[in-house]
Amino acid sequence: MAYIEDPLSITLVNTPFTSVAAPEEDVYVEVSQEATYRPDPVHRRMAMILVFVLGLAALFVTYRPTVQGQDTSAPVAVAEAAEAAPAAAPLPTSGISPVFTAEVQHWGPQITAWAAEYGVDANMAATIMQIESCGDPLAVSGAGAQGLFQVMPFHFAAGEDMLDPDTNARRGLSYFVERLQQTSGDVGRAFAGYNGGQYAASTTWDNWAAETQRYYVWSTGIYGELSSGGSETLQRWLNAGGASLCRQAAQRLGLSTP
Repeated sequence: MAYIEDPLSITLVNTPFTSVAAPEEDVYVEVSQEATYRPDPVHRRMAMILVFVLGLAALFVTYRPTVQGQDTSAPVAVAEAAEAAPAAAPLPTSGISPVFTAEVQHWGPQITAWAAEYGVDANMAATIMQIESCGDPLAVSGAGAQGLFQVMPFHFAAGEDMLDPDTNARRGLSYFVERLQQTSGDVGRAFAGYNGGQYAASTTWDNWAAETQRYYVWSTGIYGELSSGGSETLQRWLNAGGASLCRQAAQRLGLSTP
């Protein structure tokens, strides 16, 4: 190697000695201050490698890998989009079981539509109607419950027609869905809560009134036996007094009575 000396510094330059053994004495060459540094081939290769690496880094930053068409570089954005998407509407139910009495079957298409609106099994809604009114839209209990689903007046908004089938069904099923949510989907306790209120839904048999206990037996028995194509529990309910309720419903609906 050799050096260029100027009044201010000593600068490395290339000379023929670069590739051979250095001389015994340092060699100095006088140059003007306009002299510039000329890198050797090793330095040039290192510079080219550095540029190449920086280029790869830039490509890596701008590249967005995907898996099956989904951007894996932005999982948070995907999660936020999923949360912002509206919930899928529940699939409509296919209808109600033929086990229910003729008076309840009269409301079959409406029960299916109401149940689909609230995302519940149509047979759950039909079970409630069977026990509450046997399909009588004008039924009124001694406690003041009214209509197909025997809904108490305080569940209605001011000016609503409590005996209107659509209004009555929506208020009744809305309350039942609340009990399903309260019980994390426990259908039996939701049925009990429909009769005995939030307290009944949050407790068990020993804490229920006798009426709620009977309601639990009728509702879970009827609903649980539908898949067999018949219901002994429904027959027992008819024998226990339900038949008279159904005769009244049949008369008001204009159906023939047995």
